[in-house]
Amino acid sequence: MINEHIDVPMVRVVGDGMEPTIMNTKEALAQAYDEGMDLVMISPNANPPVCKIIEYQKYLYEQKKKEKERKANSTKVVIKEIRLSPQTDDHDFEFKLNHAKRFLKEGNKVKVDVFFRGRSIVYKEQGEAQLLKFAEALMEYGKPEAMPRLEGKRMLIIIAPKK
Repeated sequence: MINEHIDVPMVRVVGDGMEPTIMNTKEALAQAYDEGMDLVMISPNANPPVCKIIEYQKYLYEQKKKEKERKANSTKVVIKEIRLSPQTDDHDFEFKLNHAKRFLKEGNKVKVDVFFRGRSIVYKEQGEAQLLKFAEALMEYGKPEAMPRLEGKRMLIIIAPKK
C-alpha cells in the first residue's frame, strides 16, 4: 500500500538517513510529500505498521531490474539426445562420442539411448554394454546420473556434465 491507501492511524516511519519514529499517518504523508517521495507500507503486520519514505517508481524499476538480472544469470538445463543401436560400429560410436563430449563441454546434459527394433530386444545385454562403454568413455567430461534403464523398446542413460 502506498500514500493515501494506507488506512491505519499510526505508523513507524523509516527512511534513508532518518531515525525510525512513530507518527500520525497524515504527518508521515506530509513529510513524504515535502521530500518529493512516497510513503510505502513495508511491514503491515508489525505493531504499528512500518512505512518507508522512498521513490516508489524508482523502487519498482530497481526490483524489475534485479529480477531481470537474476533471470539472466540462471542457467537453463538443456538435454541433448544421442541414439545408438545395439550393433553400432566403432566409427559411428566414436563420432557420436565426440558429439557427446562437445555437448558436455558446453554444459548440457546428454541423454544416450539404445533403440531396439523388432526382435533386437533380445540383445538387451549388448545395449547395456554399449551404454556403459559410452558412459565410461565420457568419465572425464561428465558422470552418469543413474545406471542404464529399460523403457519400452529403449534403454537409456543420462550423463550430467562435471562442474
